[in-house]
Amino acid sequence: MGETLLYQRQWRIMDQSGLGPGFDPLQSFAIDDTLCESVGGGYAPPTARAWVHHRTVVLGIQDTRLPLLEEGLRFLAESGYRHVVRTSGGLAVPLDEGILNLTLVFPEREHAIDINRGYEAMYAFVRAMFRDLTGEIEAREIAGSYCPGNYDLSIRGKKFAGISQRRLKKGVAVQIYLCVTGSGSERAEVIRQFYARGIRDLPVKYGYPKIVPKNMASLSELLGRDLTVEEAVLRFFRTVRTFSGGNCYSGALNEEEMKRYPYYYGRVLERNEKWLKNTDGK
Repeated sequence: MGETLLYQRQWRIMDQSGLGPGFDPLQSFAIDDTLCESVGGGYAPPTARAWVHHRTVVLGIQDTRLPLLEEGLRFLAESGYRHVVRTSGGLAVPLDEGILNLTLVFPEREHAIDINRGYEAMYAFVRAMFRDLTGEIEAREIAGSYCPGNYDLSIRGKKFAGISQRRLKKGVAVQIYLCVTGSGSERAEVIRQFYARGIRDLPVKYGYPKIVPKNMASLSELLGRDLTVEEAVLRFFRTVRTFSGGNCYSGALNEEEMKRYPYYYGRVLERNEKWLKNTDGK
């Protein structure tokens, strides 16, 4: 059912995977909000975006309520990670140059898109991306992973990806992080330590994950081959073409989107300042 959502008359592709360490993750959140408004309003076609950020831990709103948040953020800073808070759901995830993020933005003008259908669409998209390498990708919650959810993507019980959604102004942005290369367990250990320092033995009202690093891996580890982010981006391009019948084009934000982007970027900055106002991460 989700796969049918991928078949659009036209797709626009935005490749922002090579912008480097100066590309602020908050810019990505603002771009996705801009795309939701534009695609949802019919000012742009459905859009598929690829993006990479360097050594950043993206927190969920619930993470900002850790009793010892400042200690957790200090650990991240000492480990070479900056931190931001995202607008979509979920909990803390690490991003780095070995992780490819994808966003698929769909219009919801004529018919509502059920939330599970959005997840199923991304699940189908990722399976199509790597169909020639594996048929073992599953969607189910992986206990012991960071940011666990019903649509964790895994191979043989080890998680390599997680999906979230952002809905705004008749647009639906389905987002995924794909751990392409590097050590999944090392990334998980960073988040485990973040929670260990941010909670210690204090009581919490929210059920933060008990992370087991060995339950996470990268696609390179799981497939036993040196898969690169660059190769994954090429697979992303080919898969978009498949679902558009070849009717796709590469493009940046259009003129109207450029006008709206500063508004959404300002909102993201304001929300981060609000959520993190009592901490300095040092």
